[in-house]
Amino acid sequence: MSENLPQTLLIVDDDVAFTSVLARVMGTRGYACSVANTGPAALQLAAQIKPRHCVLDLKLGETSGLRLIPDLLRAAPGMRILLLTGYASIATAVEAIKRGAHDYLAKPVDADQIARALSTNAPRMAAVSAPPPDAPPPLKRLEWEHIQRILGETGGNISEAARRLGMHRRTLQRKLAKHPVRERPGGKD
Repeated sequence: MSENLPQTLLIVDDDVAFTSVLARVMGTRGYACSVANTGPAALQLAAQIKPRHCVLDLKLGETSGLRLIPDLLRAAPGMRILLLTGYASIATAVEAIKRGAHDYLAKPVDADQIARALSTNAPRMAAVSAPPPDAPPPLKRLEWEHIQRILGETGGNISEAARRLGMHRRTLQRKLAKHPVRERPGGKD
């Protein structure tokens, strides 16, 4: 690919306003952007335009961006996928990389962070930082990561994940609807 051609970027997020703003901002950074707000639309665009890069949201309405990663890579082999999420966890980051994502960032992110992640060659998983070895993670963080791991194992099936976790499906849905646990300075939750 010639260096003076714009880099192609597929932005996949169910938030129409976010995709519109991100496409405009990334366009000023030299990317030729296409936008999809659903999984099927993303797959169709990926097959048509074979983008070089993809910014993919973890939560696409009722579906998971994690499940979409292998299909996107089949539609556009060699595409670099950056997974964005408001629900950061180590388990989700590891699962994203296993499925073929090249990087993982937690929202909120700015265009500079996205541009840096798209331009690097090695996965950074910048969104997830491990606690110091002498400080165990807070209980709420461990619970969130366990839920994410089980959800990944069940392919995003809420009912099956709830059964494996020993909780009611609605309880699990309420937990997933909340923002992920954020550790406060000083280790107090």
